[in-house]
Amino acid sequence: MSRALQPSEELVELDAEALRTWSARALDALGREREEIDAINVYPVADGDTGTNLYLTAEAAHQAVEAVFSAAEPDAAETVRAMAHGALLGARGNSGTILAQLLRGMAAVLAEGRDGDHLARALAEAADAARRAVAHPVEGTILTVASAAARACTGGGGLAEVAGSAYEGATTALATTRGQLDVLTRAGVVDAGGQGLVTVLGALVETVTGRTPDRPETAPHGVVVPARPAAPDECGTEDGPAYEVIYLLEAEDAAVDLLRSRLDALGDSLVVVGGDGLWNVHVHTDDAGAAVEVGIEAGRPHRIRVTHFASAAPETDADARGARAQRAVVAVVPGEGLAGLCAEAGATTVQTRPGEQPAGDELVDAIRRAHAREVVLLPNDTELRQTAAAAAERVRAEGIRVALIPTRAAVQGIAALAVHEPDRRFDEDVVAMTAAAGATRYAELAVAERQSFTSAGVCQAGDVLGLIEGDVAVIGQDLTDTARTVLDRMLSAGGELVTLIVADDTPPDLAAALERHVRSGYLAVDTTTYHAGEGAPPLLIGVE
Repeated sequence: MSRALQPSEELVELDAEALRTWSARALDALGREREEIDAINVYPVADGDTGTNLYLTAEAAHQAVEAVFSAAEPDAAETVRAMAHGALLGARGNSGTILAQLLRGMAAVLAEGRDGDHLARALAEAADAARRAVAHPVEGTILTVASAAARACTGGGGLAEVAGSAYEGATTALATTRGQLDVLTRAGVVDAGGQGLVTVLGALVETVTGRTPDRPETAPHGVVVPARPAAPDECGTEDGPAYEVIYLLEAEDAAVDLLRSRLDALGDSLVVVGGDGLWNVHVHTDDAGAAVEVGIEAGRPHRIRVTHFASAAPETDADARGARAQRAVVAVVPGEGLAGLCAEAGATTVQTRPGEQPAGDELVDAIRRAHAREVVLLPNDTELRQTAAAAAERVRAEGIRVALIPTRAAVQGIAALAVHEPDRRFDEDVVAMTAAAGATRYAELAVAERQSFTSAGVCQAGDVLGLIEGDVAVIGQDLTDTARTVLDRMLSAGGELVTLIVADDTPPDLAAALERHVRSGYLAVDTTTYHAGEGAPPLLIGVE
């Protein structure tokens, strides 16, 4: 990470480290302001998630930046392209999708130069690209704020001057949004997406100048920002579409032109961003199935997410008191690193030791330690399933409701834990976690201890074994080469996310080499790496 600037210092160019710092600061700032931005989200749908969607989009962008830094020492052009590509893959919601297009527009110019004049051009291209991506641009939104930021620095100048002018122009435009849309005027707030963009530009100013700019007010004096988003009848959206549909799409430009027109006829809030064969599609519609079918006809859709606005509405206190139950997850994991990761996610963990499996009493103790009326148990090992089932039966006799999800590998358990939502009904949570685990194919790399016969042939002591779904599929001599072969076999059947779990004694450059391999060969596939610590196999792979 680049060093902190002193107040008297200013950058003259956005180099790779400065771009990395900007992505980190934007993520931190959106994290701090996420709840506030969620609270003022009343347009286009009052679903209270704009801040969260912007944060998740920025998180995907920053993770992509960190990935290129972990693999090599990237130049500025590689860094800004990674930021834009990561945002495209991880874009969430209407505003998040537009933010991804803004970053993509900026990247096209900043890849050529990164001084003040190039930044001014980049902001102009970003604003134009975002408007082109939206089927029916509306003033008083993030588009208005982006255009104002670009206009404010058309004269160019030094990097700090351009960044400051853009921020001031965006801040001024943000204040006017509450008078441009009736729904914002009635709620007494500014546009939530515009507020998020101002936050991102503020992080840019801080990166360039070392000074934190003054924050704009999200609500006028005397108006209290609502603790929850306004109800549909307060915003005039009760007659709007029922579903939000988002997916990544691999398709040619000509097919996307037709897709835009067909989706425009199906709903509203249509945003299609991207290019070079990969697009992020967002639309609000009453016919979610038809919106997905249009994508299938245009190309190959990935990561399809359908959200019903009614079910996404915030839960009332009465609902929470009547439906919420105390719930916990108990996960068996190899390695202290994975145990810590799962514990941070709220799970009670049982850490396995090399060559050993936990006894039934250990699982029973872990379920009791969770102190919950409802428990989801993740054994994460095929051979542990019977022991886990017996432990579950024992604690059920004590009045604890236990659901055993038959996860066969740690990567499946992580996938299940990622979708765990303790606020929904127990049965629904178990179904969602089971589906996530079942959609995750798994593999493992191990080193043969002796000569033996395998399903892939005879291996010798010291050979690297690539096991897919528990069966030896590849026998190799080199850990990295074998891992690449295993990954290619798994991704030949499709995939959207690769999870890599490396042990402490695994060569430190293995994960970076595999991340580069996925980025270069699989356009729409993202990669996440975790460190298992001691006591885990050299490499675990999951493909979702």
